Amino acid sequence: MTLLRSALFLLGSLVITPFFGFLIPVTWLIHRKWPFHVARHYAGTTLKWAQWTCGIRCEIRGWEHVPSTPTIVMSKHQSAWETLFIAHRFPHACWIVKRELLWLPFVGWGLLAMRAIAIDRSSGQAAREQIVQQGAERLKQGLWVTIFPEGTRVAPGKRGRYGIGGALLATRTGVPVLPIAHNAGEVWPRYAFRKHAGTVRVVIGPVIDPAGRDVLQMKNAVENWIEGEMAHITGPGHADA
Repeated sequence: MTLLRSALFLLGSLVITPFFGFLIPVTWLIHRKWPFHVARHYAGTTLKWAQWTCGIRCEIRGWEHVPSTPTIVMSKHQSAWETLFIAHRFPHACWIVKRELLWLPFVGWGLLAMRAIAIDRSSGQAAREQIVQQGAERLKQGLWVTIFPEGTRVAPGKRGRYGIGGALLATRTGVPVLPIAHNAGEVWPRYAFRKHAGTVRVVIGPVIDPAGRDVLQMKNAVENWIEGEMAHITGPGHADA
């Protein structure tokens, strides 16, 4: 049944993604805020389809910590699920992404329309300065900025190396970070066709204020909070057979 459900989800995604991938950049020609609304519908539709076909649900703790003003979101990265979740449930946000994603049909077009900050991860200091400069501009424009500090998807139970780009943006702008921990990789594994029925546990916040912290202290505060929560929500029993 897991294989059949996963195949059904894939078939639906092959219809949903191109449709919205074309619609998002087209709506940018009408109004610059419309792509965010369309992207929210795309993410919500895909998550609902994953629930219907694969039995993937979620439970959220800490929603009361989400502020009303533009914030830097820094999340654990295990699968595509959390990308959809953040796009669907959070205010208009631009994403800090690797430059290669812009070359993808549909996905890249949508990211461009949503003013993503596309960086060359091999450029080191230049990439970090780009995050700060463009991230500060997006925040002033009323957008949230979302970043996966590990830079790539990591398997459940593993920890990637946390970069300092998000922490640097926070300390330079004085904007707090909203940290997110989750165990999505246990039901929606990274780069995997097969998805499993189960409940994704999401834990949000509280915000981490950069005041009085340098870049390294800010990075460590975010990393320690996320990984501390991961120790509580990672493990057997969260996915159904």
